Amino acid sequence: MIYIRRWEERMFAEVDVFISNYTLVDPEVYQLWVDGYSSCDAVQILHQRGVTQQMGASLELVASDVLDHYRTYSLLERLLHNPPKLEEQLAFQIEPHARKLLIEKYYEFDNAVIRELLGKKLSSRHRKDLDEVSEKTGILLKSCRRQFDNVKRIFKVVEEMQGSVSQNIRTNFLLSEELARRYGAIVFLACIRFETGKRKLQHLTFPDFYHCAQAMMGCWTYGENNSEYDDTDLDREFLLELRDVRVLLDKEKEHKHLVCQRLKPQLLERSYQELDGNFRSYTRALVGLACNLHRTRELRMLFMELVERCLEPWRQVAWSHSDLRHFLSAYLQCALEMDVFREGDLKSAWERFMTVITACLLRMYHT
Repeated sequence: MIYIRRWEERMFAEVDVFISNYTLVDPEVYQLWVDGYSSCDAVQILHQRGVTQQMGASLELVASDVLDHYRTYSLLERLLHNPPKLEEQLAFQIEPHARKLLIEKYYEFDNAVIRELLGKKLSSRHRKDLDEVSEKTGILLKSCRRQFDNVKRIFKVVEEMQGSVSQNIRTNFLLSEELARRYGAIVFLACIRFETGKRKLQHLTFPDFYHCAQAMMGCWTYGENNSEYDDTDLDREFLLELRDVRVLLDKEKEHKHLVCQRLKPQLLERSYQELDGNFRSYTRALVGLACNLHRTRELRMLFMELVERCLEPWRQVAWSHSDLRHFLSAYLQCALEMDVFREGDLKSAWERFMTVITACLLRMYHT
């Protein structure tokens, strides 16, 4: 039996606790616990929200109830580290919907905290530095530690697994599909070891990196096509094929003519003249990225390369987001129509490359 104090019992002054076979989860109190508030702080927050007035309960009774909940959640935390065990254990009888809430809320994370963790080793040293993350993001230190430990735990479990990383996360941690995909992107970015911490990348948020990671995982990995790999392993054959797209530079004038012809009705005269004058630098930047992507260092520096070689020049000439979208679409399609890409494999590689690069550039171009 587990002794639980219920909110609805508070109308009777003589009732303090009752005995139940089921562990009741109060979502509001649990959220405060997950967010890292102490029981005392949680009581004050609930009091400010008017809980004592709504329930007709004294502050002391609310404090006692919150403390009971906090004790229960602390006992459950060890099981939350391995969610399947939460289903198997018998000490706590928990309704399925409550169990789902416990797991999902425990593994939810703040984008700002995860953004600070991207690109860093999940080591004890960095865990000690989480007070800086807490100060920068405004998230309580206890919550930052929970999020750090969750990322480290999930990464350690699924890093070497084959198959879909998000599905492996769902299976091993019983998370929702959306939350598993978000963790999957974190694992992918960590496996490739992308550079994300440079000053020029600080304006990019975790949702920006998540968007780019999803695009890469969908187009640049082996995915379901090869049982020996998973969707955190980049398709090395594809990356090597990209070296051959340098032939596009040999047909630069033809490519430029086709792109400018297609874009003239869509761009303002100023933007069109700027494109006409700087097409060479733009195409060399994009083709250069493709040709060097098979090199480990260049791959890890991809986001920096996109910013320095592409986004900064376009920002300097004040391209609008619409201008960029039109250009990237025309740049891709016009190349596919050229004889230089007659070979099916090269054509496919170019399309795979530009599909992801377009998705990343459009997301990263904060005007």
